[in-house]
Amino acid sequence: MATIFICDDETEILRYLDKLLQASGYRVETFARGADLLLRLAAAETVPCDAILLDVRMPDMDGLQILDELCKRRPDLPVVIMTAHGTIDDAISAIKQGAYDYITKPFPKEKLLGMLERLLDHRRLVQENQQLREELHRGGSGSDAIIFRSDAFREVYDLTLQVAESDANILVMGESGTGKELIAAALHRNSPRRSKPFVSLNCAALSDTLLESQLFGHVRGAFTGAVMNQKGLLEEADGGTLFLDEIGDVSPAVQAKLLRVTQEKDFIVLGSTRTRKVDVRFVAATNKDLMKEVIDGRFREDLYYRLNVISITLPPLRERREDIEPLARHFLTATARRMKKDIRDIDDSALRTLIQYDWPGNVRELENVIERAVILARGGVITAALLPLGARREALTVTAGAAQMVALDEIERRHITSILKETGFHKSRAAAILGISRKTLDRKISEYHLAERDNA
Repeated sequence: MATIFICDDETEILRYLDKLLQASGYRVETFARGADLLLRLAAAETVPCDAILLDVRMPDMDGLQILDELCKRRPDLPVVIMTAHGTIDDAISAIKQGAYDYITKPFPKEKLLGMLERLLDHRRLVQENQQLREELHRGGSGSDAIIFRSDAFREVYDLTLQVAESDANILVMGESGTGKELIAAALHRNSPRRSKPFVSLNCAALSDTLLESQLFGHVRGAFTGAVMNQKGLLEEADGGTLFLDEIGDVSPAVQAKLLRVTQEKDFIVLGSTRTRKVDVRFVAATNKDLMKEVIDGRFREDLYYRLNVISITLPPLRERREDIEPLARHFLTATARRMKKDIRDIDDSALRTLIQYDWPGNVRELENVIERAVILARGGVITAALLPLGARREALTVTAGAAQMVALDEIERRHITSILKETGFHKSRAAAILGISRKTLDRKISEYHLAERDNA
């Protein structure tokens, strides 16, 4: 139910409009003075009000002055100016000043109610567009999109938005492929540092020397192959966020240098003696039990507590199966568009297979499976036959266990036979659909005594 504020010095007008609008399903508040209206809105920014009907001639304040104050304080509120025939010029001035529209007295009730309906529809559309922009801003889009339906991941996402506004270092933990870098990017995107760089580095992918060079930079001659000065990622991320993925794989020597940066906010470029200041927020990620690494002496305890001011733990995909279908459909849409293929749906059997599979590689594995299915698909729908053998076998085992005890080998034999029949015993295509090599398929055909006559 929308709330309308009415400001007019004529008691009869206020009484008439109050009765009319309440009978039409609106909440109404009336004000005989402009100052009272402004005082009510000044009480709190969240005062419920969806539109204002304002008389252009008021005894205590000029209507245009009131409008000017309303535009400053609540620019989101649409204002309709009520005016007599002799003050049309004032109404036109009000439109130029920011009023939504004007209506002349005496006005038919149908005209007023129609105007309010259009005004409120417009306001709802503006608010919905704003909410959509905010959701896209928070959640990202394209490859940065965070897709979920489950309560388990909702808790993670809500915590991410809550701590993003702080400047604290964050440790993101979870199995490989759960989306740790997406969470790191969301932390940056919703932080006061959003206009500065977000820089990402996979610590496990580099040797110690290259990792130090990437992080801190180097001067010419600092080591063999350093033929010119190079700025490090710490300087690149100055003012922004540095995401250190696989932090648990960093050597003790690099850990010591990172500790200095997190404590003192300065570092020394490789081969130099000059200290450089830097303002960086650290977000680190690991799939290891970092506290166990500390206990076992492989990770510095002081660095652990510097990085782990706040921790965010991502649940594996098997613990949030409600997210599998929306994620799969998101990956299908994105991949089909990229590959220019007209594939729009996933059939029920394939969805059941996806949901029953345990996804040891988590979201990254799911994305890979959908991309592979899109590549192999000939029709407009992803079917279970296009999914890798491992996923199908696990799903079939679950189904068989629920119905009757069937040997796993027998399930595999039946499935391979089915795919061979579907492909007309085209072994290369059957192997591709099954997700195995041609050599493995030949071995299975021999092992299960399958032959082309089985296609009959």
